[in-house]
Amino acid sequence: MNRQKYKKNTNKKVKNIIKNSVKNLEKLIKRLPRKVKIIVGILLILILIIITVPIYLKEESKQKYVEYVGDNLNESQYPGYKELIDKLKDKHPNWSFTLFYTRLSWNEVIQNEGHSDTRINPLNLIPDSLDYPEDWKCEIDGDKKFDNGTWLCASHKAIECQMDPRNILNEENIFQFKELTYVENAQTVDGIDEITKDTFLQGDNISEALIQAGKNANLDPYFIASRLIQEQGRKGTVLSQGYEYKETVIYNPFNINATGNSASEIIENAAEYAYNQGWDSLEKGLIGGIEFMKSGYIDKGQNTLYLQKFDIVDQDGSLYTNQYMQNLLAPMSEASNMLEIYKASNTVDSELNFIIPLYEDIPEEISAE
Repeated sequence: MNRQKYKKNTNKKVKNIIKNSVKNLEKLIKRLPRKVKIIVGILLILILIIITVPIYLKEESKQKYVEYVGDNLNESQYPGYKELIDKLKDKHPNWSFTLFYTRLSWNEVIQNEGHSDTRINPLNLIPDSLDYPEDWKCEIDGDKKFDNGTWLCASHKAIECQMDPRNILNEENIFQFKELTYVENAQTVDGIDEITKDTFLQGDNISEALIQAGKNANLDPYFIASRLIQEQGRKGTVLSQGYEYKETVIYNPFNINATGNSASEIIENAAEYAYNQGWDSLEKGLIGGIEFMKSGYIDKGQNTLYLQKFDIVDQDGSLYTNQYMQNLLAPMSEASNMLEIYKASNTVDSELNFIIPLYEDIPEEISAE
């Protein structure tokens, strides 16, 4: 007997056993006195409650995604969202929005994203610059320098400002929430040419390769180009131009594993990673980097710029640990680049989807600088 037939017969036997058991139970209850029947009924109801309530509560605590249709967002529980989403929808009718119920408390998220005495390296850094308010510096570390010596630990206030979805639900910043999937005819070679002009990525061959790579991986090619420019700058660095490591010239254009507290340490760590992966050409570095992002982030549900910066997706069973970068401002910068490409290619009004995170107990007042 094959496995499928065996499984079918087994399921049939189980159903018959349950059916016969229910019939026997009904017969037994009918023979009982009326008072006993009432007591048995109450007990059965209590048992049903005990069994189903935990299941219901468990299901309600799970993160879920729901298409926004205009009237399925609780404004009292998630204040300030609806008006901003509707405004964007009115201006861009082809856009769609997915509500991401994180089931996470806003205050707990900020607490976990913030620095603490138990964490060696902060999850969020800001540039050491007078362009940012003094209270954006981490309360614990103040002026202590991190990474290559030009970064400071971000305060809870800075994190709140950059994480509050309502500060992002506008035309300037919304691409932080864009779902990073390939959309036919929405991403073009002309768009890539426009954003990569006068950069280390300039050239028709590279533009076409990025489009094809995005299509193959089901990733937005504009996101790939923006991430490369974000990581390498417009002129590129030694990691995109070729860096000699252990007598081999390697390439790591996405700066994967580029960590450390000095410029030399950062480059060496990134070079070691690329060397171990066998990325001895720019093409290999690009293909390998794209696969790294797909398997390491996209496939884990972190499929927006925002979610790659802030790990609030528990698909892999953990939170706050799988974050692509420490730069608190990176999603805003990358989103600006992506928006520029979409505008340049006249595809900003394509059928794009945006994933909007919803937090429990988020204050009615929007987080300010």
